Amino acid sequence: MTGHATPPELPPGLLEEYLAGMRPVLVALVGLAERLAAARNDLAALEALRRETHKIHGSAGSFGFMEVSRLAAGMEATVKDWISWPGDPEVDRGSLTRWFVARLAEMLGLEVPRPAPPGPRPPPRAGVPPRPSQATTRPPPSPPLQRAGGPKVTPAPPTAPAVERPPPAPPKPAPAPSSPPAAVPTAPPAPPGDVPEIVFVEDDAALAELLAYGLSTRGYRFVAYRNGREALKELLALDVRGTHPLLLLDVDLPALDGYSILGALERARPGTYRVVFTTVHGTEEEQLRGLEAGALDYLVKPISLRVALEKIKRWVGR
Repeated sequence: MTGHATPPELPPGLLEEYLAGMRPVLVALVGLAERLAAARNDLAALEALRRETHKIHGSAGSFGFMEVSRLAAGMEATVKDWISWPGDPEVDRGSLTRWFVARLAEMLGLEVPRPAPPGPRPPPRAGVPPRPSQATTRPPPSPPLQRAGGPKVTPAPPTAPAVERPPPAPPKPAPAPSSPPAAVPTAPPAPPGDVPEIVFVEDDAALAELLAYGLSTRGYRFVAYRNGREALKELLALDVRGTHPLLLLDVDLPALDGYSILGALERARPGTYRVVFTTVHGTEEEQLRGLEAGALDYLVKPISLRVALEKIKRWVGR
């Protein structure tokens, strides 16, 4: 499933042309991911990644890939923060970029390109034998020694330089059998009997996946909902055991908006959840409306994952 609907106004063949043009873009993104895995503060790679995500953000929606456009918008905002804070050690940039490429390819219905293998080593120059990589030679013989008051002492004639080889490595033990690694769920539920630290309600699938990925990498216990009515029902019934989970609440949910959910929670379970609104409406009036309704803070979309995780760390306390 590619998650798109072709706009009817597109001329025949234009969508195929767009997808064909995205294949080299994916190849370039894979290369940037590998560079960031090797050097997380590679500013040239970060700038190139920002440009590519910006272009995808601007063009994908025109071809019916609205979720791709939103995913790229979130990644673009994240990369801008990486550029502003090149030494930030909190996020594995190479790993997140690899995830972005894989998700992007899945949404477009394309295959993820393989990283290019390292190039072959240049052959040795003609007439020059290769030098041993771990060989050292003995120093040249010392000049004849002169003893005080005695005849000249000449050392034994030098022999051919000896090559010192490292001792043989001990045999490696046979690896113990291990079970295959379990797949990491996109939005894992809280462990049985444990209260989630974070609940987020977000109908934008791309943003929900980006948040779930970031929360998973930080080890947070969280649950996610796409539907406002379902989320409210669960939140009213959840036994928080004296804790106050953080609730990231989308304002613009269909059927039941974020303000209605917050109002219902404040009437039935006042003070149980610490609410942070997320929305594309970032005007001063809209933010004041959310704060006056009882929200702890406001996150404006597109949300930078680095900023979101940094704020969550302060709100949750770890």
